[in-house]
Amino acid sequence: MVETYKNIAVAVDFSEKAKIAFERGVRIAKLTNATLHLVCVIDTHSFGSVEAYDLKYAKALKEKAVDHLKEFQEQAVQAGVANVQIIVEEGSPKVILTSLAESDLIIVGATGLNRAERFLLGSVSENVVRNAKCDVLVVR
Repeated sequence: MVETYKNIAVAVDFSEKAKIAFERGVRIAKLTNATLHLVCVIDTHSFGSVEAYDLKYAKALKEKAVDHLKEFQEQAVQAGVANVQIIVEEGSPKVILTSLAESDLIIVGATGLNRAERFLLGSVSENVVRNAKCDVLVVR
């Protein structure tokens, strides 16, 4: 593992499992001297119809996500990770997380913020496991 990972992506939706994924990502990035990519996806598919979709709402969510990720970034740097990048995208988390070309490890929480998904392995994490072109670590 020490020589394998150079770009580690951690899916962050600010759930408890995502915090655990972040902590695991920090530890692995320190061990491997990898770049840690903190990835938050604003799920615009959950906004409903096009008429109800308000660009101001998405922009506010994106700004809030960046602010929170900057706190995570600071924690990672203080923990000894040399290179921490923030990525905030809009769209489908399933699609965006599996299309991170640079990543050689994706870390996701077993479940996210969606209560319905908590009954099984979260649908986002399941999709990432099935479709990612790199290693995936699902944390509980």
